[in-house]
Amino acid sequence: MSLVCAISNEVPDHPVVSPSSGAVFEKRIIEKYIQENGVDPITGKELTPDELIEIKTPPIVKPKPPNATSIPATLKLLQDEWDAVMLYSFTQRQQLQTARQELSHALYQHDAACRVIARLNKEVTAAREALATLKPQAGITAVPQPAVAAEPSGIAAQPVEQAGMSGEVIQKLQEKATVLTQERKKRGRTVPEELVTQDQIRSFKTLASLIGLHSASIPGILALDVHSSDSSKVLTGGNDKNATVFNKDTEQVVAILKGHTKKVTKVIYHSNEDIVLTASPDSTIRIWNVPTSQTTLLLRCHDGPVTGLSLHPTGDYVLSTSEDQHWAFSDINTGRLLTKISDNSNVPLTTAQLHPDGLIFGTGTADSQVKIWDLKEQSNVANFTGHSGAITTISFSENGYYLATAADDACVKLWDLRKLKNFKTLQLDEGYQIKDLCFDQSGTYLGVAGTDVRVYLCKQWQELKVFNDHTATATGVRFGKHARFVASTSMDRTLKLYGLD
Repeated sequence: MSLVCAISNEVPDHPVVSPSSGAVFEKRIIEKYIQENGVDPITGKELTPDELIEIKTPPIVKPKPPNATSIPATLKLLQDEWDAVMLYSFTQRQQLQTARQELSHALYQHDAACRVIARLNKEVTAAREALATLKPQAGITAVPQPAVAAEPSGIAAQPVEQAGMSGEVIQKLQEKATVLTQERKKRGRTVPEELVTQDQIRSFKTLASLIGLHSASIPGILALDVHSSDSSKVLTGGNDKNATVFNKDTEQVVAILKGHTKKVTKVIYHSNEDIVLTASPDSTIRIWNVPTSQTTLLLRCHDGPVTGLSLHPTGDYVLSTSEDQHWAFSDINTGRLLTKISDNSNVPLTTAQLHPDGLIFGTGTADSQVKIWDLKEQSNVANFTGHSGAITTISFSENGYYLATAADDACVKLWDLRKLKNFKTLQLDEGYQIKDLCFDQSGTYLGVAGTDVRVYLCKQWQELKVFNDHTATATGVRFGKHARFVASTSMDRTLKLYGLD
């Protein structure tokens, strides 16, 4: 077997062995390497020329060099250049191998660090959620516990106990209703001068189509609301478990509200304060501070998915319904559950809305009924039947007399609250899905969202405009102040705004 130099990969003329690595080298080359580096090229340990061990091999007969003096000098020069190239090539191979090892180690460490960070983030999120949903425990003494427990995260947890509809609360509701009724009578039958006309509604065009408000991986916007006094503020709830506050004038996302563990199906923008309310099938209602994008209050007053959400005109209370067959009335300032009443029909409740005066409200059921309740007495005072299929949405007109309802039967029914009867039915195309109804603030127009988006003129119940821009089912419709624009959301992930050019 022939010997090969570990540096030049050539058969050495004068082979030597390094006692440090046991490798074979050309004596001339290894001595030059030791002279420059002082270490074994394989192990990197210190090495001197005296430590090299010569290997006895049969002499190789080589032709004698030419006698001309210039030729040997040229050959010597070429030999030295060759030795230098071999040394440099060997060094480069060593450095490349070292760099590969270091890169592999760094990539492994980076991957491990990313996994650890992801796991810690998941644990922190789970811990915060658990902390946010803690319920106050009874103390060891007989001293009554406070209604709301302040948690380290700053979120108040809703207790199970009902505080009851106290005389103070009922008086507050009655006083607000009296004021609102008087204001409605003063307005009478006059239409606000700033309200857009029928012809202008017919001329509405699509002004904007916004698609980046919610995640593309879990498409669909499920809920919509517009601030009652500042129409530039738009609130949406999505399939991605988030709610988004959007300013349509600046075309900027103001806040992304993350906290629900399931999709956000109901959203409300508070009429007086910069806070919003959201509800989800995760059985919770969250009150958010928009400037901080943080949950300030967490209500856990239901045992099933929350299906309806309506803010009381006082701005201090919220009505909610759930598949647990109960409706609840809660204080959004203290987090107290004031009352929780069973529907007694043993069917899930599907939607809810408070009357503009705040003393009565309506709920929809999965068995096609619309029920009217007296809030002060907490009793069912009227039932509307006639739909087939689960009630999907209801809406009270600002005039206080009309109630619009929709179900899985492709029709909108209008009810007169004074006579407690259905006086008009808007029959839509077969298979038409209705997801949302909304009267404008003057009670002049009715918006319908579903297979498309439609606007009707109240009293005459004439169809004024149909918007077919959405590529999927529309889930929400709202009017801007004085109906100057119409907003709609859809399962196609878009928020669309309609108005005059």
